[in-house]
Amino acid sequence: MTTDVENLFKDKVLGHPAGLFVLFFTEMWERFSYYGMRALLILFFTASIMGEGGWGWPKEWAYAIFGTYTSLVYLSTMLGGYFADNVIGIRKSVVLGALLMTLGHACMALETTFFIYSGLTLLVFGSGFFKPNMTSIISEMYKEKPEKKDGAYTIFYMGVNAGAFLGILLCGYLGEKVGWSWGFGIAGIFMLFGLLQFWFAQGIFGTIALKPKKKNEDVLDIVMDTSPDPESEDQRNPFTSVQRLMIVVAAVLGLAWILNDPISKISEGQYNLFNFEMFGLSGSTITILFALALFVLLLIIRIPKYVKTTKEKMLAIIFFAFVTMFFWAIFEQSPSSLTVFARDYTQRTLLGGAGLTFKIANSLMTIIPLGVITWVLVMLFKKTFAKYALSNMFLSLSFLIVWGIALWMLSTEFQKEQTEVPASWFSVLNSLFIITLAPLFSKWWESKYNPNANMKWAIGMGLLGLGMACVAFGAGGIEPGAKTAQVSMVWLILVYLFHTMGELCISPVGLSYVSKLVPPRMIATMFGIWYLAIAIGMKLAGMFAESSESIAQEHGISYFFWILTGVSLALAVLSAILYPVIKKLMHGVR
Repeated sequence: MTTDVENLFKDKVLGHPAGLFVLFFTEMWERFSYYGMRALLILFFTASIMGEGGWGWPKEWAYAIFGTYTSLVYLSTMLGGYFADNVIGIRKSVVLGALLMTLGHACMALETTFFIYSGLTLLVFGSGFFKPNMTSIISEMYKEKPEKKDGAYTIFYMGVNAGAFLGILLCGYLGEKVGWSWGFGIAGIFMLFGLLQFWFAQGIFGTIALKPKKKNEDVLDIVMDTSPDPESEDQRNPFTSVQRLMIVVAAVLGLAWILNDPISKISEGQYNLFNFEMFGLSGSTITILFALALFVLLLIIRIPKYVKTTKEKMLAIIFFAFVTMFFWAIFEQSPSSLTVFARDYTQRTLLGGAGLTFKIANSLMTIIPLGVITWVLVMLFKKTFAKYALSNMFLSLSFLIVWGIALWMLSTEFQKEQTEVPASWFSVLNSLFIITLAPLFSKWWESKYNPNANMKWAIGMGLLGLGMACVAFGAGGIEPGAKTAQVSMVWLILVYLFHTMGELCISPVGLSYVSKLVPPRMIATMFGIWYLAIAIGMKLAGMFAESSESIAQEHGISYFFWILTGVSLALAVLSAILYPVIKKLMHGVR
C-alpha cells in the first residue's frame, strides 16, 4: 500500500520532496511579514506626529507594548499547539494562523488607534496558530526517513532567514522612506500570498497533518513518574487539585500583568488593574512576584517526586531555561533599544565613496539571495506546476512584486547623491550572518571539538556580551541626556556579528536538548515551560529597553549597554563554572 509519505518523495527538488518547498515558501512569506512589521513597530510608535507621521510616543511606552506583544506571540503557541493537536488539525491551524496574520497586517496599515491594537491582537493569535505547526508537518513528512530530517530542517531554516532578511530590508525601507502604511501593508500582502500558495497546494501532502491527533490522557496527568525504575513510564502521579489551582492562578496573574504593564503606562495610570501598594512595593510588582513565587513553589513541590535520573535532567533543563531567558532579554534589544540607537545615535548618512560602497554592498545583499530563492522557485515549478498551477501562479506573482520593489529601491538609492541608511537596515544583518555562518557552526557541532551543552551556553552568552561591549565602547563619547550623536556604523555591525554567533550557539540547540533530556511523554509539557522562559525573556527585553531611557539620562546610553555586557558575561562565567555539575546532571546526554 502506497502511503502519503511515499508519494511525497516521488517528486523531488534538491533531493527533498516538493512539499518541503511549499512549506519553505509559506514560512518564508510568514517570516517576511512578521519581521518586516516588527522592524517598524518601535520606529512608528516613537516617530514624531508632525514630521514623520508616527504616534510620537515616549520610548518607554513603545518598549512596554513591544515587550508585551513579543511575549504574547510565544505564549500563544501553546494555545495554537493545543488546538492543532486536539481540535482542528495542524494544516487547518496553519491556514487559520495565516489568515489571522493577513487581517492583522491589513489592520495595521490603517494606522488608527483601534486598528493598530486590533492588528497586534490578530497577529498574536495568528502567530500562535501558525508558528508551532509548520515544523510539525515536516516532522510527519520525514517520520519514515529520519536520516533526511536534519537536511530538511536546514533547508526550512534557510527559508525562515530568507523571509526575515527580505522582510526587514523591504518593509523597513518602505516604512521609513515612503510611509508606515506601505511598510505594514506590504507585510500583509505577502502573508496573503503565503496563505494562498499553501492553500492551493495542500493536495501535495495527502492526509498528512490533516486531522487532530487522538489523545487519551490529559497532558497535565502525564508529567510525573514515581516508579523506582528510571526506564518505566507506566505509573502516573497526576497533579493534585491544589497544584492545578496554583498553575491557573500563576498563569492568570502573569497574563494580567503582561497586559496591564503597557496599558497602565499608555493610559498614564487611568487604567491599572494593580493600582495599589503594599510593603512599599507597587501592586504590579507584588502581582508578578507572587505569580513567580507560585511557579517556583510548584517546581519545588514536584521535582523531588521524579526518579533520580529524570529529576537531575530536569534540573539541567531549568538551568538552561534560566540562562536562555536572559539571552533573549538581551538579544532582543535588536528591534528595540538598538534600533532606536541606530536612528538617534548612529551616523547613517554616507557620502562619496562610502555611500557608493554601501549601495553596491546593499545591492549584492539584495539581488544574490533573491536570485538563489528564485532559482529554487523555478525548480519547484518544474515539479508541481502541472498539478498545482494556481498555487504556483500566486507564488510567481509574489516574486514579481518583490523583485519589482527590490529593483525600485536599489535604483532609487543609486540616483541619490547621499545615502541615508534606514535605521531598520541593521536588523537585516542578523539573518545575513546566520545564512553565512550557520554551515560553519554546523560543521563545528559535528566535529570532535563539539562542546558540551554548558559550554555552548557559555560561549553564546560570552559572544552576546562581546557584542554589547562593542556598542557600549562605541557609545562611550555620548553625553548623558544627549538626544542625538554620530557614532560609527561599524559598532552596530559588530554587535550583530557577535550576537548572531551567540544565537547559533544557543537558539538551534535549545529545543534539541529538551527533547533529549526528558522522556517522550513529558516533551509537550517541557516545551511549554521552555517557551514560557522565552516569553518571559521577551517581556524582560522590553523592560530592559524601558530602563535604557532613565539610565541614558543619568549616566549615558553607554552605561546601559555596559550593564547588559556585565549580565551576559556573568552568565557566561556561571555556565562555564557549573560545567562539571550540569554535565553530571545530564547523564551523558550531549
